[in-house]
Amino acid sequence: MHELPTAVAAAIEAARAHSADPLALFVYDLDALRRHVSLVMAALPAGVELYYAIKANSEPQLLATLAPLVDGFEISSGGEIERLQACPTAKPFVFSGPGKLDSDLRAALQQGVEAIHLESLQEIARLQRLAQQAGRVQAVFIRINPELPPTLSSKLAMAGTATPFGIDEAQLAQAVALVDNASHLRLQGFHVHALSHQLLVERHEQLLDFYLQRWPQWKALSRRPESLTHLNVGGGIGVDYLGTQQFDWRRLCAHLGRRLAATGEAPILRFEPGRFISAFCGYYAIEVLDAKTSHGKHFLVCRGGTHQFRLPVAQGHDHPVIHLPKAGQPAPTPPRAWTVVGQLCTPKDVLSRDCPLGAVGIGDILVLPLAGAYGYNISHADFLCHPRPPQLFLQGQVAGGVPCE
Repeated sequence: MHELPTAVAAAIEAARAHSADPLALFVYDLDALRRHVSLVMAALPAGVELYYAIKANSEPQLLATLAPLVDGFEISSGGEIERLQACPTAKPFVFSGPGKLDSDLRAALQQGVEAIHLESLQEIARLQRLAQQAGRVQAVFIRINPELPPTLSSKLAMAGTATPFGIDEAQLAQAVALVDNASHLRLQGFHVHALSHQLLVERHEQLLDFYLQRWPQWKALSRRPESLTHLNVGGGIGVDYLGTQQFDWRRLCAHLGRRLAATGEAPILRFEPGRFISAFCGYYAIEVLDAKTSHGKHFLVCRGGTHQFRLPVAQGHDHPVIHLPKAGQPAPTPPRAWTVVGQLCTPKDVLSRDCPLGAVGIGDILVLPLAGAYGYNISHADFLCHPRPPQLFLQGQVAGGVPCE
């Protein structure tokens, strides 16, 4: 059962009191974000770093909150570089992802990117040319698409199968040789991101063990293996949207600490999670516009929808819902299974199916928690030209709002 923090509930009620139209808005609890990330960072063993993948949520207020806490940021576009330039606390950043533009790479070089993750053999040659033009010897990681054992396969796999991500392990020796021979590239390590949205800590332990087992073999491919210091193990730590048992981060870190201590010449490990960092601080609040029954199914039509909060459709799940009734509501009634939908002219505009809610009425507020990652920022906000939702950022129980134009 999800609970709504008092400060978030108060901010929603205050926003409704000042809104001429029914409500649809996002609220981010920056104090909760700071507490969560502080605990995440405190659990890391020696020799392990954490960079936040800003693709999960790159709102300036979140970046400003996270910058003093994390070791750095991971970006995947020129636009995300611009977001970091505006951040009040400068931190190291790495650039990864397929399809990098020359203009993006030039911007990263100009901004002193710590490392660039190479995704293809062609990208190695292209970056060598750009780094030479910039007069900069650039540290790089080669992203590996390794051969995974069957026990680590998954429908959410981003490696070990045919993907646009990384360089197949069969081509790794060739890639390493190309970097070793490049005058303006310096191989610093490897990047492997195999599984996405991982909820089982046991499987992630096995995955990290597999990486560390392979590390000496990968490292030995270089003519200068002593220069390889880092192994980026990506993100992929999942969030349990439908249950209450979140990923056991402390257990993973304890396991990793023991594993690194027993490994000779262990690399510096780097995580780059996004969802696991920012998901918990966000809430999407929507007001009920209509209640209706069709072919035996009950629907709540709400302000907003998947054009503002695409996560449930993208994940393929029915999102949890917290009901905030209006003051003076009648006594609770037995729950009824409601399907929560938005305002869009498509049957795919569904946020939650068969959600048990009692005594829900028009004008009530429904709050969708765990909305701080891959929610608004991946949504098709211009569909039907509805106005974009306000975003409130709470800090010290004080809300700062931006119109999100």
